[in-house]
Order: sequence, then structure tokens, then C-alpha cells
Amino acid sequence: MKKTITLLLLLLTLPLHAAEEEITLATPTGNIYGKLLLPQGEQPCPVVLLIAGSGPTDMDGNTIGSGYNNNSLLYLAQELAKEGIATLRYDKRGIGKSAGAGASEEELRFEHYIDDAVLWCELLAGDNRFTQITIAGHSEGSLIGMVASSKSDKVKSYISIAGSGTPAYALIEEQLGNQSPALQAEAERINNCLRRGETVDDIPPYLKALYRKSVQPYLISWFRYDPAQEIAKLKIPVLILQGDKDIQVSTREAQKLFMARMLSSYYIIENMNHVLKHCESDNMLTQLETYKNPSFPVKPELIERITRFIKQ
Repeated sequence: MKKTITLLLLLLTLPLHAAEEEITLATPTGNIYGKLLLPQGEQPCPVVLLIAGSGPTDMDGNTIGSGYNNNSLLYLAQELAKEGIATLRYDKRGIGKSAGAGASEEELRFEHYIDDAVLWCELLAGDNRFTQITIAGHSEGSLIGMVASSKSDKVKSYISIAGSGTPAYALIEEQLGNQSPALQAEAERINNCLRRGETVDDIPPYLKALYRKSVQPYLISWFRYDPAQEIAKLKIPVLILQGDKDIQVSTREAQKLFMARMLSSYYIIENMNHVLKHCESDNMLTQLETYKNPSFPVKPELIERITRFIKQ
């Protein structure tokens, strides 16, 4: 009986008008694994490369090991399939099924994620089932996506979803400053060295988790990129989307991106939070339910805006 119920639940989660296939990207350090979700009877069709956010976030938008599954990117892919739009989502190197492709912490650079996105676009461009390629990056994936979009002539449009308009080093300093001016000053000292490409030995114990020596080369590579400068470089159509109930990335960040590239399409989606779900409160405990409960769908307006942008 338990197996029957499990099978039934699995069938109910599958899109009715789409077919999913696994896809592999071979890289010098190992394979990266993804899934293509194809709208049935709609080929050739546009395709969107979905790039997940920071940390151990998998291709479905879930944080590995947290026990919190919201399926935000999975649901986004499924809803776009209903609109005749294919998607490719993937586990970034070092994450989920792509864990084997991850470089060591000392060797990992932000450019690895950018280069992987460019290679995915090359792969998609060689597939005659697709008419055009759009990159859509969520959270930290927004910065990865916009740099990859400027590096690949295969990308015809770009979408930022809950992306920051502030460089990572400034965000870190701001967040630490909310705790203590002394912490902010210490972070500024360290960040200034890293921004010059210099590693730092004298890290205070209370900041070692953030600035441990093994992660400093990655931070140096990440700090080189200013989202506002990167989005301004794009010569393709751009869509900037942000929820007004996002407690991780404020609407101010989307405004910064728009001010840097005012030819963009720009929308603040009412009552959408960071995991793309409906939420009417800024309260963290209230929001938490949408982070861990996969029964909530993604906001319909998000799908409408993306569909209209891609098909315009």
C-alpha cells in the first residue's frame, strides 16, 4: 500500500504536457548533470537555462542537507513547459549529482560556474529542437548568468530573478555592519586586500569561517564582479524580476540593476518571496513554511512575465 501511494504521488508531480530527459555536460574535472524539460508537441521551441543560487542549492531549487525542499526551480520549469518553453536546469559543479565535478575549495573559482553556463549554452545551441536560448539566473545565479550571457553569442536574452545589484564584498560588509560596526570595519580591511588579489593571514577567530584561507582564492575571483557593471554590458534583451516579500534580497537590489541598464524590462512582483512563492508577510517564521513545504506553487505572475518576455 505504501509503495502504491508513493508511486501515485510521483505521477501527480510529473507535468502532463512535458517530457523530461537527463543531460550531461562533460568538463575537464568531471561531468555536470542536468535535466531538460520539453513541452510536448511544441518543437522547435525556445529554451531557458536555469541557474540556481548560492550554496548547496540543487537543480530543483532545494538546499541539500537542510531538509527544506521547496522545488521552486522544478515548478518554474514545469510551468514554463505548459507555455511551450523548454528548460534546462542542472546541479552546479560540486552540488548534488555533479558533486564529482567539483574542484577542491582551494581550486574553485567563480569563473568555473560562468564557464559551465557558457558550455551549457553551446550544447543547447547545437540542438535543433530549440529556436533561441535565454539564461535565467536566480539569486547568485543571476550574476553567473549575466556574465555568461556576455561571453556567449548563443544567448539571445537574459533574465535576473532575485539577483543582487551590489558586489558580494559590499553585501558582506553591510550584513556584518548590521551586527557590529567593528565587524564591518574588520571585513572592509580583509575585503580590501582580497580585492587587490592578496590573501590574508591574520583573520580573527570570529571571521575564520567566512574568510578561511582555503576559500580566499574563490572570494578574490567573486569580488571582481560588480552586478551593475556586468548587466550594463549586455546588448541583448534583459528582464529583471524581484519579489517584494523577499527577505534575502531586497527590491533595492533589483532597482540597482535596472538603473545600470534602464532599457531592461523591470517588474516587482507583489507578495513573492525569495523561493518564488506567494507570501504576504516579511516575518521569517511565516516565510519559513514556504521554504520547506513543496506544496506551494510558484507565483503565476512570475510565469506570465517570463513567458511574455521570451515570446515577445
